[in-house]
Amino acid sequence: MTFGATSTTDDVLEGVDLTGRHVVVTGASAGLGEETTRALAQHGARVTMAVRDPRRGDAAADRIRATVPDARLDVRVLDLGSLASVRTFAAEFLVENDHIDVLINNAGVMACPWATTADGFELQIGTNHIGHFLLTQLLTPALGAGSRVVALSSAGHRFSDVDLDDPNFERTEYEPWVAYGRSKTANALFAVELDRRLADQGAHAYSLHPGGIVTELGRHLTEETIAVLTDSMPAGQAMEWKTVPQGAATTVFAATAPELDAHGGAYLEDCAVAERNDVPDARGGIKSYAIDPDRAAALWLKSEEWVSQ
Repeated sequence: MTFGATSTTDDVLEGVDLTGRHVVVTGASAGLGEETTRALAQHGARVTMAVRDPRRGDAAADRIRATVPDARLDVRVLDLGSLASVRTFAAEFLVENDHIDVLINNAGVMACPWATTADGFELQIGTNHIGHFLLTQLLTPALGAGSRVVALSSAGHRFSDVDLDDPNFERTEYEPWVAYGRSKTANALFAVELDRRLADQGAHAYSLHPGGIVTELGRHLTEETIAVLTDSMPAGQAMEWKTVPQGAATTVFAATAPELDAHGGAYLEDCAVAERNDVPDARGGIKSYAIDPDRAAALWLKSEEWVSQ
């Protein structure tokens, strides 16, 4: 079946039985993460909801159970801005679980004022990429044949390539959208190299652009940063918005679509594999630098250095 920009999670999962499958979703207490959890649970998956605030995670679980009474949900604390928290989460999780069918790296921050993680990384690269990088590394032993890792990137990768030499803007003036672009490019590159490394385990990795959705991800936006985003749009084109179920559709597509077995490492949008698109100011597609295998390998090695500090 063919899906598109207006497809919802329920459209994508129609007729899909996920009974017996275990999914981990980061940032599951609101927005896309909550909807992803709801949709997967409704089709039988057991979902571990990895959240920074357990009270908000429990509230989201209650909302899901209100519509999916038999939802199998487990709320666990995970602060991606703290490598110690990531290590604690992974260690405790693996004591009780030896297999993950899908790891969905959904959590993130966008275009926020200058800030750093607990370990001193610029907040967006630290949360969106480095925290998820370590989490995935630690959970990789639980990924077996048929498992998938899904990284939420964004069309925002077009704002910037990664900067492997100055990730924390120590020699570069901080600009919120450039920082966001770096982190979203990192998400896409991460999926490319991770897919290569998972080949022997029979597992795959994907990245994706969910679309423009109004969620808590935009809580840091100001008039200035909104203006930068608006000005970046191609002339004559307005921002196209999706509902939350439409925005989460590509995530559940990446998690479940059997046809993606032939497209490991791909970047997806609108429930399909995106085309390479290096045309300046173009809408849609993936920049070449965000799927370059050599760049992906270099980022992986740098990321290993960063999480070992």
